[in-house]
Amino acid sequence: MDELPIGRRVAYWRGRRKLSQQVFADRLGKSKSWVDKVERGVRRLDKFSVLYEIADILEVDVQLLVGKDPERRTDALNCIDQIEVDEIRAALERYDSITAYFHAAPCPPPLPEMRKAVNHAWLTYQYARYGVLTRALPKLLREAQAADAAYQGEQGATAAHLLAQVYQIASSVLRKLGECDLAWLAADRSLGVSQRANDPLLAGIATYRVGNAMLALGRGRPALELNVNIANRLAPGGVNEATPQRLSVYGMLLLQGAMAAARIGDAATVRDLIGGAEEAANLLGADQNHYWTCFGPTNLELHRAAAAVELGEGGRAVETHLQIMGSPGFDALLPERRAHHLLDTARGYAQIGDLANAGEMLLQGDRLAPSEIRCRPIAHELMADVLRRTRGTPPAPVAELAAHMGVGI
Repeated sequence: MDELPIGRRVAYWRGRRKLSQQVFADRLGKSKSWVDKVERGVRRLDKFSVLYEIADILEVDVQLLVGKDPERRTDALNCIDQIEVDEIRAALERYDSITAYFHAAPCPPPLPEMRKAVNHAWLTYQYARYGVLTRALPKLLREAQAADAAYQGEQGATAAHLLAQVYQIASSVLRKLGECDLAWLAADRSLGVSQRANDPLLAGIATYRVGNAMLALGRGRPALELNVNIANRLAPGGVNEATPQRLSVYGMLLLQGAMAAARIGDAATVRDLIGGAEEAANLLGADQNHYWTCFGPTNLELHRAAAAVELGEGGRAVETHLQIMGSPGFDALLPERRAHHLLDTARGYAQIGDLANAGEMLLQGDRLAPSEIRCRPIAHELMADVLRRTRGTPPAPVAELAAHMGVGI
């Protein structure tokens, strides 16, 4: 949105707040004609007093209206705020591909530069730097959409591949931060674009993201059926060569299916799916990051622990954690995976009433990847539970972390 004239920005945020021109004008004490002229750029907005009044009515930072980055609170640096949510939503609402069907496509970004930007975004996500990522996503979405709209042929397939990945990145981080409806939209977009990229494995991992978003929305059974169905289609064997890439995507689909089965209390299906994923992990031999999955034997154990927590078997989750903690495989995983596991383990400890270790896991996760603990709604719920059930005053480090998270004691 940074390239828009100020009047267009006012119109955009007025629309986001669902205010008609008349209602907006009434609140400002102006005429509807005045508002219309401002939004069309016929009338200039050159008085700061009016700008601040508009920003107050639209509930946005005045810096957004003048095309600058808003000043951010220090406690929000690692998390997402409503401004960023709205900017990402606006980027997801663009339909450049259909616009290009009727008009000449805009000058697209070079594909090598796009590939570098997408790879950087994936690493930003896997290092759990969610605040940095959400501020970069709107521009990255717009550029990837422009490339997908402009390129044709082999370059078009490459552009579609990159756009599908950007949608997956957006879905993953939005789900982490509790914006589950947008996460589902982005994942669904990825699935559609992936089919134009001529890469069945990309479509497979897009399905995994859709399943993740569905599960976050409480749709456990549909998520289970979707993941298992596509896993069966991509399973190694016959014409499907057991490449590391295929094993990784197939294994992650089974693990996501296991998480969905755990959510609906189907322990037998959890065991079957984790068993199938274990076979794929053993064939792969070590954790690898094909299609940004981090799939392998260690990540499988992390999912085994997470599924146990979903089934209410906190003790089993803790046992799994103690077996893998400090292993070379665990230490080699990227920060997001390790901190996510520590959060799951904290939930396991809380289930068995060990609140001291639950707090310790949250502290370890925060030291490793602060955004994974401070920005996720599930971590806030867990911290509130730990504080509520702790007898007496909680340990000072836990109380300090709770304060940083905004969770009251």
